[in-house]
Amino acid sequence: MSEVRYLTKSRFKLALECPIKLFYTRKVKEYANQKTVDTFLQSLAKGGFQVEELARLHYPNGILIEGNDWNYDLLAEETKNLVSQENVTIYEAAFRFENLFIRTDIFVKKGNKVQLIEVKSRTFNSGDDDTFISKKGKIESKWRDVLYDLAFQKYVVQKCHPEWEVSAFLMLADKSKKSSIDGLNQLFRITEKAGKRTGIVKPDGLTLEDTGAPVLETVRVDQELEMIFSGKEKRLEMNFFELVKSFSEHYEQDKKYNYPVGWQCKACEFKLSKEDGSGLKSGFEECWKDQKKWTNDDFKKPKTFDIWDFRLGGKLLMEKDIIFMDQLKKEVVDFKPEAGKISRTERQWIQIEKARSGATTRHLELSGLKSEMSNWVPPYNFIDFETSAVALPFTKGRRPYEQVAFQFSHHKLYEDGRIEHHREFISNTPGEFPNFKFVRAIKQSLEDNEGTIFRYATHENSILNAIFDQLDASNESDKVELMDFIKTITVSRADRAEQWEGERKMIDLLKVVKDFYYHPSMGKGNGLKFVLPAILEDSSFLKGKYTKKIADLELTSRNFPDTHVWIKFDASGQLVNPYKSLPPIFEGWTDLEIDDTVSELEEIADGGAALTAYAKLQYTIMSDAERDKITISLLKYCELDTLAMAMLVEGLRELCKEQMI
Repeated sequence: MSEVRYLTKSRFKLALECPIKLFYTRKVKEYANQKTVDTFLQSLAKGGFQVEELARLHYPNGILIEGNDWNYDLLAEETKNLVSQENVTIYEAAFRFENLFIRTDIFVKKGNKVQLIEVKSRTFNSGDDDTFISKKGKIESKWRDVLYDLAFQKYVVQKCHPEWEVSAFLMLADKSKKSSIDGLNQLFRITEKAGKRTGIVKPDGLTLEDTGAPVLETVRVDQELEMIFSGKEKRLEMNFFELVKSFSEHYEQDKKYNYPVGWQCKACEFKLSKEDGSGLKSGFEECWKDQKKWTNDDFKKPKTFDIWDFRLGGKLLMEKDIIFMDQLKKEVVDFKPEAGKISRTERQWIQIEKARSGATTRHLELSGLKSEMSNWVPPYNFIDFETSAVALPFTKGRRPYEQVAFQFSHHKLYEDGRIEHHREFISNTPGEFPNFKFVRAIKQSLEDNEGTIFRYATHENSILNAIFDQLDASNESDKVELMDFIKTITVSRADRAEQWEGERKMIDLLKVVKDFYYHPSMGKGNGLKFVLPAILEDSSFLKGKYTKKIADLELTSRNFPDTHVWIKFDASGQLVNPYKSLPPIFEGWTDLEIDDTVSELEEIADGGAALTAYAKLQYTIMSDAERDKITISLLKYCELDTLAMAMLVEGLRELCKEQMI
């Protein structure tokens, strides 16, 4: 008898992305999978473990079904025995119908009335109307996958027990609520078990009353699920029941789905990386070979997938079958240049031309960059913040997902070329709300000179706006002084009643890069981790300088030894990205890999490695030695971010001189 292939809710959600993925999933010895999603890291970053444990306190005396994760029959049988009781609460209840299998976060049965509660560390505001439904009467896109997941659970449970009256709920962090106690999140500490199965350690006898005023809210969503069941909501041009039937049959028979390739394929995880030597197959290549008859040469050609911010790509592929860059013309990409800077569409066209010609030369908008630089005042100050937004607040009066600023680094670049790692700040104390100490420290660090301040992207401006509001609501004795300081270096949010633009507002180096500089090695990436290796490769000045030891440079470092060298080359002569020289924060994971993993989460765009490490410092039971190791890694990580910004400005300044000669 062959093994039953169960369509679980995770596979159901995967098929909603692309049904062909059902054929490739779980074939780890056959197909490459570039999606380095690790549920431990993601849940750690967002506080998912703590939210789940707090949610269980709302439904006490539940029976946890654990172990035997892949023995679906045993899990379902154990649940079947428990639900024979008149009244029962179960955590991780398991239900199996035909080849469908689900587990529920919290299951409550009272007679024939059943509640399914799906716990998410996502946030919502209970004061808002129609959180899940758009003005057009459709399910909001950000909630669609969650609701389809819950619809799948309700469907399976109802099929197993048609005699039950089943209601479905989401339990979420409510941003309209404040914690009424200090140290709420410290009540739930993590101990990581073997195989990345994680347990929560909480005080003996902890009750819901001990956690203060609730910050989680349970929301009934049967009305939204009925929109899915009734066919008002469709996915992949099928109603819900067609989806379940089709997905389950294809997965059970291990049959590849006949679904058209398209723009969605650019995010496919079943690809081979450039360095892959595993001998595994590429599901992505199989699909395009089968459907588009691509040859090996086609896979080497530059594709529209890889164009930065290319909003027309999906439409062009669908209507004109345009997928390769050499099929594009200026008028097709709606090319519109702007004087003195690189416009969005011009940047796209520069990338297209260089990619299809194989050019390796930079594009520098010289006059515009020189004009921008003429406004900068030395010494140049480079700052970078590391922050977190935790589901369960640290202190009394805080809301779920309030911003927590736990670290900064500050470099100075002097007019004579000296670079000083001026100051740094880190809070690694569990349960501390560091924001006010943080802003006092950054104020002290920046007020000893009147030079230009640089950030990379909008993050630092947004965080200081958030701290401004926190100060305004606080009783801090120096809050007016700190708020006035924040206003001098920031631009107010657009939704504020009071608008300001600081006389020393921070300069966004990401905008400088987008407006004036492009190098082919950046591809479609404009983040600092893409730009730094590009400018290092491009600038003979930087290569000449940073191939020396720190001891031989006019450069100070707070965290790296004098013998450290920032620019190194591999055996083939290729420049090694300096970010790859950082010590791993987590064993077996580089910071770049963690950024890729955690950035897939809602509300996290970058800095995933630092955020996850901070979460581990806060929540995980660890030795002092491990705490010190993570702290040192965080300090090195943040120092490189601000040094990279200084290198970027040095490089751009020298490229301007070279291009003028």
